[in-house]
Amino acid sequence: MKITFALTVTAMLAAVGLPAAAEYARIQNKSDFVAAVNGKRLTRPLVDLRVTSGGSISGKGAVWKVTGKWSWKDGYFCRTLVWGGKDLGYNCQLVARDGAKLRFTSDRGAGEAAVLTLR
Repeated sequence: MKITFALTVTAMLAAVGLPAAAEYARIQNKSDFVAAVNGKRLTRPLVDLRVTSGGSISGKGAVWKVTGKWSWKDGYFCRTLVWGGKDLGYNCQLVARDGAKLRFTSDRGAGEAAVLTLR
């Protein structure tokens, strides 16, 4: 099973369905992404992450530590991620926003998606 970020940290992140009537708009560039996440936490049940403007990812997924690095490339959020000591690898993800919700879809928008809330 392929593990995604989404922000996103294992298949548990993809287990929760997406809202049926969501009006997600794709985030096209790094400055819009940074404006969305700057100073905020990305959360969902059992997940609490920070994504800094300087390119780092930190937090917890379930009870395990999450660390990583990210960059913006060709319109995608590209990250490396380590969760509980396990390297989840590199993946570029399409990011879309609906108010306080960010949806990360792995494999440049072709893979699994996870929705996290900005707090």
